[in-house]
Amino acid sequence: MGFWQKKRVMVTGGAGFLGRYVVDALKKRGCSEIFVPRREEYDLVSFGAVEKAYRDGRPDIVIHLAAVVGGIGANRENPGKYFYDNLMMGVQLMEVGRHARIEKFVALGTICCYPKFAPVPFKEDDIWNGYPEETNAPYGLAKKMLLVQSQAYRQQYGFNSIFLMPVNLYGPHDNFDPKSSHVIPALIKKVFDAKQAGERSISVWGTGKATREFLYAEDAAEGIILAAEKYDKPDPVNLGAGFEISIKDLVGLIVKLTCFTGDIRWDAAKPDGQPRRMLDVSRAQKEFGFRAKTSFEEGLKKTIEWYRETVSS
Repeated sequence: MGFWQKKRVMVTGGAGFLGRYVVDALKKRGCSEIFVPRREEYDLVSFGAVEKAYRDGRPDIVIHLAAVVGGIGANRENPGKYFYDNLMMGVQLMEVGRHARIEKFVALGTICCYPKFAPVPFKEDDIWNGYPEETNAPYGLAKKMLLVQSQAYRQQYGFNSIFLMPVNLYGPHDNFDPKSSHVIPALIKKVFDAKQAGERSISVWGTGKATREFLYAEDAAEGIILAAEKYDKPDPVNLGAGFEISIKDLVGLIVKLTCFTGDIRWDAAKPDGQPRRMLDVSRAQKEFGFRAKTSFEEGLKKTIEWYRETVSS
């Protein structure tokens, strides 16, 4: 508790999906000086806006969560934007933070940093052993440059920056916009829309054979806070739950929890994305004691219930 009480913390993306959980976790730990630069006032792709955010927030610690990101479809439609915006935000935030002599910079990467065919479970040491999956490579590589910058700045300037790689997140308040959402909110919305319209089937991208790992957003926030408190090394760290589920089984679970009785039609003309995703989560547990607490089915139930209440309200 005492670690945060006198800290001024800037949380980029603090009004977003993951950000709201991180801000809540900080408040529960006694942090009262939390600055969230809103996109309307601070376009962090602009260097001037980054400088203004530092002047206004005067942070001791920066937790960089802001990202321009989406599912497979959005990644395919916006490779240039996702590369440039994410790269420029991260590079400039860390550079200005160095000059501001902040105490710590917490950079959020992504599981998309990993090579397409990385051995499962993904170990942090394998991050450079191949090119990322094509549909999300521009986004993944832009985020991966934060690791390079973080390590280079630590080596040359003694800058205390750490790099975390969360797996796919989910939970209440997720993005349910079908144009940019990830697989879980996209599927939940698709099922609810079909039920409301009285449709007897839904169409799902891919073959269902690809696998994914998911981390409940509230658990991810806890991991980020623990790392900010306790971790101070150049090596990247995975944040995950340590399990793997096929998209086919995921759809089956969502169908069961939403009581959808229609057919599932697989659109194999659409891409599966990365064939498999599952993290080795042992480093996070060893270095700062993080272990995910929320079971996948429990987290899905909470997410579905939140969406049901939100849609019906």
